[in-house]
Amino acid sequence: MPPSSHQTLGLKRLLPLVSLAGTLLLAAAPSFAAAGSATVHPQLWPRLRSPLPPDPALERRVRALLARMSVEAKVGQMIQADIKYVTPAEVRRYRLGSILAGGNSGPDGGQYGTATQWKKLADAYYRASIDQPAGTPIVPVMFGIDAVHGHNNLVGSTLFPQNVGLGATRDPSLIRQIGAVTAQELRASGINWTFAPTLTVPQDRRWGRSYEGYSENPKLVAAYAGQIVAGLEGAVGTPQFLDASHVIATAKHFVGDGGTHDGKDQGDTEVSEKVLRDVHAAGYPPAIEAGVQVVMVSFSSWNGVKMAGNKGLITDVLKDRMGFDGIVLGDWNAHGQVPGCSNEDCAAAYNAGLDMLEAPDSWKGLYQHTLAEVKSGLIPMSRVDDAVTRILRVKMRLGLFRPGLPGDNPLARSSAAVIGNPAHRALARRAVRESLVLLKNQDGLLPLDPRRRILVAGDGADNISKQNGGWTLTWQGTGLSNANFPGATSIWAGIAAQVKAAGGTAQLSVDGSYTHKPDAAIVVFGEDPYAEFQGDLPNLAYRPGNDRDLDLLRRLRKQGVPVVAVFLTGRPLWMNREINAANAFVVAWLPGSEGEGIADVLLRTRDGRVDHDFRGRLPYSWPRTAVQTALDLGQPHYHPQFPYGYGQTYAHPQNLAPLPEVAGMVLRATRAGVYLAHGKPASGFALEITGANGQTAAVTATPAASTDGSLKVGAVDYKAQEDARSLSWSGAGEASVALRTAVPLDLDRETNGDVLLVTTLRIDALSPHGSLIGAGCGKGCGARVPIGKQLAALPRGKWLRLGLPLKCLRAAGADMRRLRSPFRWTSSAGERVVIADVALGTVADDTLACPGH
Repeated sequence: MPPSSHQTLGLKRLLPLVSLAGTLLLAAAPSFAAAGSATVHPQLWPRLRSPLPPDPALERRVRALLARMSVEAKVGQMIQADIKYVTPAEVRRYRLGSILAGGNSGPDGGQYGTATQWKKLADAYYRASIDQPAGTPIVPVMFGIDAVHGHNNLVGSTLFPQNVGLGATRDPSLIRQIGAVTAQELRASGINWTFAPTLTVPQDRRWGRSYEGYSENPKLVAAYAGQIVAGLEGAVGTPQFLDASHVIATAKHFVGDGGTHDGKDQGDTEVSEKVLRDVHAAGYPPAIEAGVQVVMVSFSSWNGVKMAGNKGLITDVLKDRMGFDGIVLGDWNAHGQVPGCSNEDCAAAYNAGLDMLEAPDSWKGLYQHTLAEVKSGLIPMSRVDDAVTRILRVKMRLGLFRPGLPGDNPLARSSAAVIGNPAHRALARRAVRESLVLLKNQDGLLPLDPRRRILVAGDGADNISKQNGGWTLTWQGTGLSNANFPGATSIWAGIAAQVKAAGGTAQLSVDGSYTHKPDAAIVVFGEDPYAEFQGDLPNLAYRPGNDRDLDLLRRLRKQGVPVVAVFLTGRPLWMNREINAANAFVVAWLPGSEGEGIADVLLRTRDGRVDHDFRGRLPYSWPRTAVQTALDLGQPHYHPQFPYGYGQTYAHPQNLAPLPEVAGMVLRATRAGVYLAHGKPASGFALEITGANGQTAAVTATPAASTDGSLKVGAVDYKAQEDARSLSWSGAGEASVALRTAVPLDLDRETNGDVLLVTTLRIDALSPHGSLIGAGCGKGCGARVPIGKQLAALPRGKWLRLGLPLKCLRAAGADMRRLRSPFRWTSSAGERVVIADVALGTVADDTLACPGH
């Protein structure tokens, strides 16, 4: 069904905000690089220049400071380390230019922190950076963090809807205000730099980072880009630009991160240069014109060339043609994927134009190699001086050389009055209201009368973590409870408050059971939190093979209860069955900390008025089947279930005809990164045992044993009947159990991203000779990581999730790009363990340390 005229006007109002220099208004040229070619034609890209007026005095200061710096100090400025892997003393010694707090890195060894903790940490690194011997040039350190929907690493902060929800608002002024509030809460915690905004234009929603993009439509992304940058940094040409209430912004990930083949994270964007420019780079000209000071380069490739090594796009286009004079930053060890490079050594990335490499755990080796390469001339001194000039320029624009600790700025001194204050939360609540998209409202069920009896069900109803999604306190947004979000409001709490105030009755029942029949039910459900890797999908089916939410909707309808479905999601998914089962269907995206914004729209006032109508419009096209993965506005044969821009309102009511329930595929449970589930090998994997005699046998049924009897396998009950496997070693010599696949696994990107191999197990007894976890990658290729001493410290007879960083396997010799066996447990007589699941993850009850760490 086509969008009505009032649905398309929102975008038309945005178009004047798109820069006339932007990529979208350029005419096509026949000399563009075609799809498959990585040849760059800079003259066909927008010609821009820095919006900042010339500042001769600042440039003289930069040159003077640069002239006094040693080569060692210059190299230090070009490296960024993670707080988990670098101490203040090391920042002082190596004179590092910046530090970051990655997704799971927080103060005091935690994953997130309070304002007091963050300020103390920022002050410690700052003090270290300026504590240099007399006569040594002083260059204060910058501190960056991923504040992507508010200051999402800070306990008690205001958390806004994720970008996918903000795209639904079609409200650029709101985006600017959100940027300003985020900057204030960052400054209040002592942080002066955010790795935002994300200007990706996702074209395949199987990508686990799709929710970080505002829209599939490059025009909407371009309209937002300048606004969010101006909110974070302040307006260029005003006294507010990079003042004590604003922070450095980072436009990311340049360029093509949202266009990779099959939506694979860090994959290859196989498009023509024109598409790269007009679609994927659409947000960069307006961001540059708004004064963005940092551009982060993508992990991904363009037509086979890794962006971190693409001189044509970094130097020739971004710096020279588009006039960007700030810092070009690499992503998390992304330089290690450039051919000929490793995480600890990549002259090619610097020579391509990267000014600063993000080397969270590899910074020390990178420093040593880079220093040697600069001294040898492999990295020219002219390239070093250009990089450091840009770094010093940005630091001076930020006012970093003015005296004062990060934790002593005016906002930090009054952090309790700034962070999560009522005005900030009111803005977030408004954003929630504006982001909601109404797909269905049969016979005008909504808005509900709050004076009636309302049942609130579903596992998302009273789950603040779930309503926030990934990049919330932790990298993947998992392992959290409502107690981790002081000041936040769950969707249930918001509904309950308004119903109680109106004189009605609200009941929370996750499973939908009740004692008194309700007049209506609001069922809140959806995707569990995820970020990259964990969020990647093979198709667009919503929870294939798991009909729990569908069954709940249908059961309530069968009982004669009108049902409002509220869907929490980072992307459109095929769920025609769920939409058909509900009387009304609302897409709430990932709304953030202010769940009461949903009650504002779903409920009438106590006197029966409608205070807030639906305003949200789909920022992405909604799929007609689970395999309709190529679905973007303007493509040939565009035929979605709901088009880009669709959204019903109370003012223009309409009923929805039943939707077809043909998924286009068999709805079977599939999840990437699962190797053993409920005691059974995942699809494509086999369980095998190798005895002390070296003979290997497949385990096709239990009980089973190696040919020499040194390892026996049995079936044990964990949470269900025979959903775990017992392993018992006896006899002389080592024996092992392994999971093997015929198709090699490429876990290189997951290894780079600090992903764990998580084993759900129970340790009953350990061999006195020790245990090993290993991986195999072919003949003569593999890893064996000794874990016996660490296992000895764990409790016996207790189920737990044991995590081993994938990087431990890489360090022990495994080629993570071609694993045949991602899991092998080796031990000897006396060991007894029970294993239920083996999978990739980011959270474990206990995480093993790599040997030597």
